[in-house]
Amino acid sequence: MSFMGKVVLITGASSGIGAATAVHLAQLGASLSIHGRNMDNLNKVAEQCGKSKTFVVTGELTNESDVKNIIDSTVKHYGKLDILVNNAGILETGTIESTSVEQYDRVFNINVRSVYHLTALAVPHLIKTKGNIVNVSSVTGLRSFPGCLAYCMSKGAVDQFTRCIALELAEKQVRVNSVNPGVIVTNLHERSGMNKEQLAAFFDHSKGTHALGRTGDVKEIAKTIAFLASDDASFITGATLPVDGGRHAMCPR
Repeated sequence: MSFMGKVVLITGASSGIGAATAVHLAQLGASLSIHGRNMDNLNKVAEQCGKSKTFVVTGELTNESDVKNIIDSTVKHYGKLDILVNNAGILETGTIESTSVEQYDRVFNINVRSVYHLTALAVPHLIKTKGNIVNVSSVTGLRSFPGCLAYCMSKGAVDQFTRCIALELAEKQVRVNSVNPGVIVTNLHERSGMNKEQLAAFFDHSKGTHALGRTGDVKEIAKTIAFLASDDASFITGATLPVDGGRHAMCPR
């Protein structure tokens, strides 16, 4: 599996799955454009990837001019775009009784609207290179869970987006797929408002909600993203691939 000569744009690459994906693809020879909001963290990731083949761009994904700049500056720097990894996302908890409209808008603006906008701007460049897109969704896009309503809805939307544009772009030879992680140990849950004790309890509880008896590691998602983005997956499009230790197949008993 080689990405030599391929230009890959990864959003939310300053930590977690995005950072691990950047490092893994760099090891496979990719030229990277990594996006995030924290420049210090992005620079640390760039150092791990090799600064000579890593372009760093910051910006708010809810700001339309920033989103345009992410695409424009990447293409200006490298002259093309081969692969888009829509990884950036946020998690907020709440039920239909407790989720405010402001929360709903915040989750959808990051997890859905920005993905739609960035992808729309990237598509003309991906058509030129016959490239592909990998969206980072969630097992919550495939299965229903209480207590994180807006997040579950947003990931369901990402999965439907993946399937729809996979069909729309197939005749242009642009593939589109999603990875659907289970519980992965990142700072996503901490940012959702959990304290250290709640995090520890959640990750311990998650051992029993995944068939393999453990949570996942960011490298396991990064390797799956690399596979879907590679020529090894040349006949796969419109897929929503669970990487969740079997959680999607489980039901209570």
